[in-house]
Amino acid sequence: MRIREFTEADWPEVWPIIREVARAGETFCYERDLTAERARELWLERPPGRTTVAEVDGRVLGTAKMGPNRAGPGAHVSTASFMVAAGVRGRGVGGGLCADALSWARGAGYAAMQFNAVVESNRSAVALYERLGFTVIGTVPGAFEHPELGRIGLHVMHCPF
Repeated sequence: MRIREFTEADWPEVWPIIREVARAGETFCYERDLTAERARELWLERPPGRTTVAEVDGRVLGTAKMGPNRAGPGAHVSTASFMVAAGVRGRGVGGGLCADALSWARGAGYAAMQFNAVVESNRSAVALYERLGFTVIGTVPGAFEHPELGRIGLHVMHCPF
């Protein structure tokens, strides 16, 4: 698997991944009827942020975006988000993308990485992030409207560097 910078030529493979994740409504606070135009606005980072793809044999299997968590006095803490195509989940794509984001953030001089909204029912993501050094520092009860589980919590997760 190769993780590299996103290019415009990747959008036709990235958009279906984002659309699929948004429509499922189980892991991201995105509108379920998200349009391609709005997805581009939400997903493609501008400097100092970065957007990447994970590919195997020229096929995009997942994507990530990363950058400062907040502006100004909060800009020393990074954040990132990851999406993986349904057919390849559980095969290390998300872990590779997250490890790459952590490496990038450390290299860019950030002091930590913080995830603001990890859906508590997304157990595989929570376990992955914990293996990579994150801890749940709090949970906002009922902050996520899951299509099957109703209102459930969103974890805030943190990894100091």
